[in-house]
Amino acid sequence: MKVLRIRGGKGSETLALEDAEAPSPGASELHVRVCAAGLNRADLMQLRGHYPAPPDAPQDVPGLEFAGEVLAVGARVRRFRAGDRVMGLVGGGAFSEQLVLHEREALPVPEGLDFAQAAALPEAYLTAFDALVLQGGVQAGETVLIHAVASGVGSAAALLCRAAGAQVVGTGRNAHKLARAKDWGVAHALLCEQSPPHFAERVRAATGGRGADLALDLVGGDYLPETLQAMAPRGRVMLVGLVAGRTAPLDMGLVLSRRLRLTGTVLRSRPQEEKMALVQAAERQLLPLMRAGVLPPVIDAVLPFSAVSEALARMQGNAPVGKLVLSWE
Repeated sequence: MKVLRIRGGKGSETLALEDAEAPSPGASELHVRVCAAGLNRADLMQLRGHYPAPPDAPQDVPGLEFAGEVLAVGARVRRFRAGDRVMGLVGGGAFSEQLVLHEREALPVPEGLDFAQAAALPEAYLTAFDALVLQGGVQAGETVLIHAVASGVGSAAALLCRAAGAQVVGTGRNAHKLARAKDWGVAHALLCEQSPPHFAERVRAATGGRGADLALDLVGGDYLPETLQAMAPRGRVMLVGLVAGRTAPLDMGLVLSRRLRLTGTVLRSRPQEEKMALVQAAERQLLPLMRAGVLPPVIDAVLPFSAVSEALARMQGNAPVGKLVLSWE
């Protein structure tokens, strides 16, 4: 089989198409022919030497999400059989023609979607669902502040909030990309061109002075102080990404006086049991909405794996609206 393997020195790596031995499924695993895989900023960071894969994942083959067809199943597998269409998250290795994963980490592909569309679903929706619903406890009638709302996770989060009956205030640095936000039910799209950003007053104005009940911060860095200023009393901030930096000043008096909660969360490095629990919750709560078209894939472009350099350059330039997907030719 073919894989895209990381080659080169740290910080200057490239992806090379190489031959590799096909994997064999364990007793509870699925052997899947990968048809398409989503490209994520984590892949770009790993390629630059900043985000190594978990110890139990391939270290030199990126790729966190996929969609494909089951080729074979292990002796103990009960949920799927050969020929089924599946999608899912892995710690790495999705940039390959075949992979194996535990049956409880896989989701059925929703009817009516092709493999490229399905490959755009797992990372964006499971990340947003875990942060906003399972940990953040989003409720109907609340206001949710979503940074980078035109990104893959940001757009999925906005659509989840719309399904939950919550109002969304979204931020972004590109006016053209923000114009798409109304398609996902974003009530207020705030352009943040300054550095450091200034949006707290606009969030409060959009909420009648109260502030946001819940925030999904996919940016970190100097967005955090403004995010805290933008929160309502007893607001919850879910910190998911750090593309703007790992450090920021923290006004502890503000956290105390408003009784704010700041929660950091990651998905890739979690124990397998936690990932399985998340997938099972998503199958119960998200999959019916995906099948009904309430939670659709938001795709910027589908490119062949041979054009991975073009896809990486597009992501590096922050050009995508939604997801970039790679497909085997």
